[in-house]
Amino acid sequence: MKPQLFKGPVGVFGLGLIGGSVALGLRERFLAGEVHGYDPSPQSRADALEVGAVDVVHEDLGEWIGTLEAGILAAPVGALTQLGHQIAPFARPDSCWTDVGGVKAPVVAALHGMLPNFVGSHPMAGSEHAGCANAHAALLENAVWVITPHPDTPWGHVDRIKAMVDALGAYPLLLNADLHDRLVARVSHLPYLLAVALTLMVGRDRDHEQLMFLAAGGFRDLTRVASGSPRMSRDMVAVNRDAIKGALEDLRGVIERLSGLLDDPDRLLEDATEAKATRDALPIVRRSLLPRMYDVVVSLPDRPGELARLTGACADRGVNIRDIEVLTIREEGEAIRLGFHTPEERDEARKVLTDSGYVTR
Repeated sequence: MKPQLFKGPVGVFGLGLIGGSVALGLRERFLAGEVHGYDPSPQSRADALEVGAVDVVHEDLGEWIGTLEAGILAAPVGALTQLGHQIAPFARPDSCWTDVGGVKAPVVAALHGMLPNFVGSHPMAGSEHAGCANAHAALLENAVWVITPHPDTPWGHVDRIKAMVDALGAYPLLLNADLHDRLVARVSHLPYLLAVALTLMVGRDRDHEQLMFLAAGGFRDLTRVASGSPRMSRDMVAVNRDAIKGALEDLRGVIERLSGLLDDPDRLLEDATEAKATRDALPIVRRSLLPRMYDVVVSLPDRPGELARLTGACADRGVNIRDIEVLTIREEGEAIRLGFHTPEERDEARKVLTDSGYVTR
């Protein structure tokens, strides 16, 4: 059996959508002894406690950081270096650190050597709904999570971050930091700028009201990312501006070609057919957000018959388990997710299981 990933406390610094989802994943899957959260925003701290993302919240940085076995920096990418500088004096030399920023080369260069055993990383996940109130551990499931270690980072620490990514249900992918930034400029940052541009074009048009009425279906899908956090996205694209400028130059060439092909329908069809084949070949990322289930995560001891005992306790009280999933296998046992159709069934199950001596979340 795999041992618990972090036996000591883990800190998440920045309790937004991604930070909150990482914290939820660590806590729900019993991957850390305790999850601490830091955010200067009172609302973010309150939301983190409300959704059960953390065990403890902090409004200030301080000596408590020295108790952490690991830390995840989830602040806006433009603030990561300053945050790392503030954390560094308190961090244990044997602790390990990572971040979830969308730009890697400048972050890895700045934080390597500043924070103990730092390994850069970036989960390719997100939503147009920002904030910890919208965090969900399943947001990370089946997502590609890029890991960008500094060349001088010992592989043992890289392996710990890979193990965390894997335990959270994502797919770890090792990349050079500069290559990461070039690639995400094209598949993430540039699409964001295009969504902003298209939305501004419609919003500023003299026939704005009629356009808004017509802008449904494909237009809404195409511009969905423009509804994300403007500050987070602004910082991300500003820090990666050189790679994005290169991508914009390439895009300009493609647009000019398509403009010329408007007078040559057959060649336009060839390009459109090629684009369709590329689009159809994109991998489909399936995440367990739907159908809606009301979950209880249970720490199941490593003893014969425990799963039967657990399900029997629910059955004796008339609580119907609709879905069951093994989240992690640990030295002490398993973390099991139980799904229920209604909040009432979930709450009753939690009471039954707590009364039966199980630890639930």
